Amino acid sequence: MLVLYRGVRFPSQSPVSPGTVGRMGDPATNRLYHDPDLARFYDLKNRWDADFDTCSAMARDAASVLDLGCGTGELAAALGRGRSVTGVDPAAAMLAIAGSRPGGADVIWVEADARSVRLGRRFDLIVLTGHAFQVFLTDDDQRAVLATIAAHLSPSGRFVFDSRNPAFPGSKTRVPDETRYRALHPELGDVEGWNESVYDEASGILTYWNSYRVIGTDKIVSAEARIRYTPQAGIAAMIEDAGLVVDRWLGDWQGGAFDPLAREIIPIGRLA
Repeated sequence: MLVLYRGVRFPSQSPVSPGTVGRMGDPATNRLYHDPDLARFYDLKNRWDADFDTCSAMARDAASVLDLGCGTGELAAALGRGRSVTGVDPAAAMLAIAGSRPGGADVIWVEADARSVRLGRRFDLIVLTGHAFQVFLTDDDQRAVLATIAAHLSPSGRFVFDSRNPAFPGSKTRVPDETRYRALHPELGDVEGWNESVYDEASGILTYWNSYRVIGTDKIVSAEARIRYTPQAGIAAMIEDAGLVVDRWLGDWQGGAFDPLAREIIPIGRLA
């Protein structure tokens, strides 16, 4: 069942006890996205960057945009003026933020899963940013997301998404002391954040923990999640099977071409 909203604030879910670590079984239910206590920290580090610049440039000639895995809606809200924009995400806590941000009233927000959502219309541009493709941990799930893109892309439309390259040099394992940062939260004041991660080479699954401490109250919230690193050849095969074709492969959001050791895998394409 789809839940659709236009420019409204979603009702918050009941908060979970602070400091509890959530176990990720599925991106559609993971506490990291669904718990309002955690969702309000999302924008501390996930802000406008080169990926949004690229998507904005691609949207200039698009009359309609579908943002799959829109999260807190910063990109979708920015694109909503002068065109039809729909943002899809399974997390009501994220969409509550999206609907209340400036420009949120211009977007149709849909609470649904990117693997199965069917909106009955097609779009000139479909974007899936923030490495959201990686939260889908199996070939079947990633194929389902690509099928959703194919089902909603107009004959002349384009799609773009990003996935981290498993062949990029360097360790994927992180410990808290390597990742600590301080940021100013607009409501909570000074916040300390950190993350840690463990990578399994055999499966390509990285398990990570995001944690936040509100300096003024010493309150800590934390959650666990997993993402999948899929090789470029595997992504290319799934794209082709979905009835899509790639016009350009980028290796970063600054426009660099993909090479085997690039940091990112970014296909830009269309219907085959």
